[in-house]
Amino acid sequence: MMGKMQYMTAEEAAARLGISRETLYAYVSRGLIRSRPAADGSRRSQYLATDIEAHRLRREQQRNPAVVAESVLDWGVPVLESAISLIEDGRLYYRGHDVVDLALEATFEEVAGLIWTGDLDRSVFDHGLPRLPTRWDGGDILGPIERFQYLLLLAAAEDPLAYDLRRNSVISSGARMIQLMARAFCGRPDADAGSTAGVLQEGWGLHPETQALLNAALILCADHELNVSAFSARCIASAEATPYAVVQGGLAALQGIKHGGSTARVEALLGEVGRAQDAPAVLAARLRRGESLSGFRHPLYPDGDPRGRVLLRMLESFYPPSSGRDLALGVAATAKELYAVEPNIDFALVAMTLTLDLPPGSALGLFALGRTAGWMGHALEQYATGSLIRPRARYMGPRPRKVLRESQS
Repeated sequence: MMGKMQYMTAEEAAARLGISRETLYAYVSRGLIRSRPAADGSRRSQYLATDIEAHRLRREQQRNPAVVAESVLDWGVPVLESAISLIEDGRLYYRGHDVVDLALEATFEEVAGLIWTGDLDRSVFDHGLPRLPTRWDGGDILGPIERFQYLLLLAAAEDPLAYDLRRNSVISSGARMIQLMARAFCGRPDADAGSTAGVLQEGWGLHPETQALLNAALILCADHELNVSAFSARCIASAEATPYAVVQGGLAALQGIKHGGSTARVEALLGEVGRAQDAPAVLAARLRRGESLSGFRHPLYPDGDPRGRVLLRMLESFYPPSSGRDLALGVAATAKELYAVEPNIDFALVAMTLTLDLPPGSALGLFALGRTAGWMGHALEQYATGSLIRPRARYMGPRPRKVLRESQS
C-alpha cells in the first residue's frame, strides 16, 4: 500500500513559508506547489507538504547557502545525482522498479545487473567462479565484516585488473567480489550453487526453500539512496581508488551502530526478551524507563519500512512456528501495540537469521553482501563523472595570530 501523502491547510502552508495566503495561491497557479480539495468536502484546498518543504528549502538556500549546506549532512536536501534508488511516498525503487516486487519476483543477480547496467540481466555473473585467495579464512576470530575486509584485501592483491576502472572491468570486479564474499561468508570455498542465495543456503546446510528468503533479503538490502556507506563509497570512488577499496570503505561505514551495526542491538533486544510470551513485560519495562527500541522506525518511512514489512511477511508465511520465529514476531507485534512503531530492515534481518538459526552476526553479513551491489552501482556512477568529491569546511577555530617581531635595537 502506498504511504499516505501529507497535506497542510492554507494557514499552515503560509505560516511555514512565511508568506501571505495570496502569495501561496500564486505559487499554486504557477505550478510550484500542488493542491487538492479538502477531504472534508468543503471548498477549501489542501497543499502538499513535500512541495511546501522543498520550496522553503529553495528560498532558504537563496538567502543563506551556508545554512542549507550544513543541513544536507543530516537527512537534508539531495546533494548528488543518482539514477539508482528513489524513496518516494513510502516506497523504495531501484531504477523505477518497486523493491518489494523485485524481492518477490527477481533474483539478486538480476537486481545487481539492474543497478549496474539498467537491465535485469544476470549475465554480469556469467564468467565462471573466481578462486578464493590463499589464506582467506579468518576462522572464528573474525566477524563477517572483518572477514570480508580481509578477504578483499587479499583478493585485490591477487587481481591484476584491480586498478582497471573501465566500466566493464568494474562490473566484473563487482560480480567477483560478491561471489567471493558469499562463499567466504558461509565457509564453503568450493560452493557452486548458481546463485548467491543458493551458495548461502547450501553452505549453511539450510532447506532449499530458504533460498527465496535469502534472495529477497539480499535484494532488499542492495541499495538505499545516499546513506552513510554509499556516500563513503562514492567519496572513495571519486578519488579513483579501486573497486575493492570502495567496498572495504562501505563495509567500514556499515558496521557503525547508527547504520547496519544496529543489527547487533536488535540481537541484544531479542536476547533480553528471550521468549515470545515475555515480550509484553520486557518491552513495557523498557517503555517505563524511557528506553528506545533498536530495529524500529525509519526517518524516510513514516508509515513503516516496506523492506522490513515484506521480509517479515515472507518469514511468517513460509516458515512454521518456532521459538526464534515466534520470538521475533511477538516482539514486533508488542512494539507496535506499546510504542506504535513498525519494524525496519535491521529488525527483519535479525528475525530471519534467528528463525534460520544462523551464526551470530549473520544479519549484518547479509546486509553487507546485499549492499555491495549498491556500493558498486554508486562507484560506477562516480567513476563516470570523473569528479572528486571534496567539500569545504566552515572554519570555527581561532583566527590566525599575527607574528610579532621584536625590533632590532
